[in-house]
Amino acid sequence: MTRLEDPGHFLNRDLSLLEFNRRVLEQARDPGLPLLERLRALVALAANLDELFEIRIAGLRQRAARGLGKDGPDALEPAQALEEVARRAQALVEAQYALLSGSLLPALAAEGIRLRGPGDLAPAEREWARHTFVHEVAPLLTPIRLDPTHPFPRVQNRRLSYLLTLRGQDWLGRHHDRAVALVQVPRALPTVLHVPPHLSGRPWDFVLLATLVAGFGHELFEGMELTGTWPFRVTRNSELQLDEAGPENLRQAVEDELPQRETGEPVRLELAAGCPEDLQRLLLDEVGLDARDLYRVDGPIDLRRLEAIYQRVDRADLKHPPLEARVPPAVARGADLLGAIRAQGALLLHHPFEAFAPVVGLVQQAAADPDVTVIRQTLYRATPDSPIVEALAQAAQAGKEVLAVVELRARFSESHNLQAARRLERAGARVVHGQPGRKAHGKLLLVERREGAETRRYVHLGTGNYHQDPLAPTTDWSLLTCDPRVGHDVALLFAALGGDAAVEPPTALWAGPFDLRERLVALLDRAAAAARRGAPARVCAKLNALTDEVVIAALYRASQAGATVDLVVRGMCSLRPGVPGLSETIRVRSVLGRFLEHGRCVVVRAGDEEVALVGSADWTPRNLLRRVEACAALDDPALRRRLLDEGIEPYLAATHLAWELLPDGAYRPCPPADGRPPLDAQDELAAAPRGGRSPASAA
Repeated sequence: MTRLEDPGHFLNRDLSLLEFNRRVLEQARDPGLPLLERLRALVALAANLDELFEIRIAGLRQRAARGLGKDGPDALEPAQALEEVARRAQALVEAQYALLSGSLLPALAAEGIRLRGPGDLAPAEREWARHTFVHEVAPLLTPIRLDPTHPFPRVQNRRLSYLLTLRGQDWLGRHHDRAVALVQVPRALPTVLHVPPHLSGRPWDFVLLATLVAGFGHELFEGMELTGTWPFRVTRNSELQLDEAGPENLRQAVEDELPQRETGEPVRLELAAGCPEDLQRLLLDEVGLDARDLYRVDGPIDLRRLEAIYQRVDRADLKHPPLEARVPPAVARGADLLGAIRAQGALLLHHPFEAFAPVVGLVQQAAADPDVTVIRQTLYRATPDSPIVEALAQAAQAGKEVLAVVELRARFSESHNLQAARRLERAGARVVHGQPGRKAHGKLLLVERREGAETRRYVHLGTGNYHQDPLAPTTDWSLLTCDPRVGHDVALLFAALGGDAAVEPPTALWAGPFDLRERLVALLDRAAAAARRGAPARVCAKLNALTDEVVIAALYRASQAGATVDLVVRGMCSLRPGVPGLSETIRVRSVLGRFLEHGRCVVVRAGDEEVALVGSADWTPRNLLRRVEACAALDDPALRRRLLDEGIEPYLAATHLAWELLPDGAYRPCPPADGRPPLDAQDELAAAPRGGRSPASAA
């Protein structure tokens, strides 16, 4: 029998994450996508790589430097993983910029969307550029000439900066053949500027701030000639160093730690290609990095800036058509949402194909309903001006008991969450931040309402955050129910999050960190047992990440027993599918699209038993063991059918932006068969609901 725990049976999660980003690059290459959407995919890749370096590679560097062992089940030690990640990241960045300069920018220019260089500005445009630099840019810059009295400063995290070389006589009368200066760009400055159409004669011409610095940077050094301009950027470790045992005041600890993100340990130096070797060496030495950490960039530093072009250019023909989200009649605007849940028992919404507005409306209705006495909600990512935060504040001001679990440790949302917490506290809500060492990641809303002599509990349980970004929708699920068993368990979770008292483990909900992993493993083992006795056995799951070795071992056991295992995993996957004697019946796919794939759902058939789960947890150690998560089992066969028909099957059939994972960790595209046109799962779902209809849709 094959040893399931053998490290060779697991893929390295960091290399798997790089493979995911390679698929994002392929999305940007796809000629079937609208041109500006391809540019946006490249912007998304840049953002992903920033986080990869700030968190994952920073963590690998720390483990390697401290001589710590691996933190995953695979065979790679931190130093080995770091070397391979760096090699693949270099190749990915080279391909990213080759695509930009060799394909996307020329295609944009052919559509009249031009990124102008310093040498092709007409006289009137050049005068505009000079005026903009002198009056709007230069006053915000603080140039530093590097010399013994002006040492190299600590460059802030991901802050666009310039290394300048100068020649001539400075203000003290000293002559320099080659002086070196540094300029850091304040974040308040736009780094992509729109050329006025009345000057260019074109509606969509842009210049980078680097163009202005290269053309007019000498204005910062009166009497000197600018001989070279080299943009660069330093990426630093951005993981907050919080005491996971629980500081006395988590909020104060987060507030104290946030500024350190700007000056953490360096992990990457991006530098304009062509920069002289001695200046490269100067930057590496001053920043404290090795040549392996240098990324020579043949194009704009920080491609995230190009999002401004996507936002500014009003060309519907170069973007995805707007999605018209369906609104089931039972939860349409103005409907009695609590009454609809009461009448239906359970409603299932599939976002963004079905609107998220009913979820917001539920909080607003509960806040205004005089019979609602209690509202409790988790907020993993929030903004102080969100309609849900405002509704919770109004409910508190109206005298209702409002508990908001605002997770301050949600990475890169800490500042917004702090602001939301203060807004709610000012309104009179009780605000807590979960339990020490346990992020509150579950997406939960509990409403308690007096109805006659009883109190009824209404629940929203979701897979996505309550802060919805209209510019970047995600695919997610929402379950709306008044099942008393679910309400009881959600109340238990809020009791655990709101205080230190021990609570009984939930039973209707599959909840972490209670027994979620154990129940998942037991379910997978029941599927394996069914397969061994010749009964129907199939495991289907759609996840963002799969890295937990205990769950993977259970999937291997199910495969060895003969169960069919179909997995759709967007990002990291440590499971090796298709290995003889280990995982021959396991198929793993990754599917991308115009919306970020985010909804987690599971459907398992074990003989006569069928279990369908929807919830917030991926199958990773942090989700299963170190976070408060909540997954609900769907009792209604129609809802279970819908979860399979919409949540999993379209992705298994997709042939556009769809890849299959191979045993060695590589991914191959899933081409259409028999000359058929490519099938895009999200387009299919946007056009019409598939398969079983939920009660909400049928109402």
